[in-house]
Amino acid sequence: MATPRIVPLVALALTCAFLAARAGGAQAGEADVATADACPQLLDREFNRLQTGKPESLCQYRGKVLLVVNTASYCGYTHQYEGLEGLYRKYKDRGLVVLGFPSNDFGEQEPGSNKEIAEFCRLTYGVEFPMFEKSSVKTLRANPLFADLSERTGQGPKWNFQKYVIDRNGNPAGAFASKVEPSDPALVALLEKLLADRPAGTKG
Repeated sequence: MATPRIVPLVALALTCAFLAARAGGAQAGEADVATADACPQLLDREFNRLQTGKPESLCQYRGKVLLVVNTASYCGYTHQYEGLEGLYRKYKDRGLVVLGFPSNDFGEQEPGSNKEIAEFCRLTYGVEFPMFEKSSVKTLRANPLFADLSERTGQGPKWNFQKYVIDRNGNPAGAFASKVEPSDPALVALLEKLLADRPAGTKG
């Protein structure tokens, strides 16, 4: 007489197991999303935007390929602004962001105020890529992004327009000296390779 009661119990057990497995899968999926959305350590910092003075987190650029450059308005390499803006306009729809950080560290070739620098970049070179307020990139007061990039690449800025490439996962992928033009084949090839990659944790 006890046999008919076994079936409902078995069904109940199977239902509970199914729901538990489903919940576990959902939690795993949420964990994957959280991992994919996490801000890389290198980008987990804020800087004031050059044009507005308002703080912005570099986390907004996670999943992008970044070209980070310390700039100056009165340098023999200042003409590279044109090439940097050209790269940005050509590849921004594919995920490239150029980030400019004016600095007066080398030859005192960036003496102006943030407002003056912003006006110079806009009026002289039509710069539209993101730029941030003037900072030091080589001293004890160094910009923490440049401090990390210098340590992790083994190549600190020696002059204006040092270039660092960061991949879609927030890892340094290359460093290029000031004399390397934005149109340099090796730099462009690296950018195109990284732009073709997907960030870790994304589905194809």
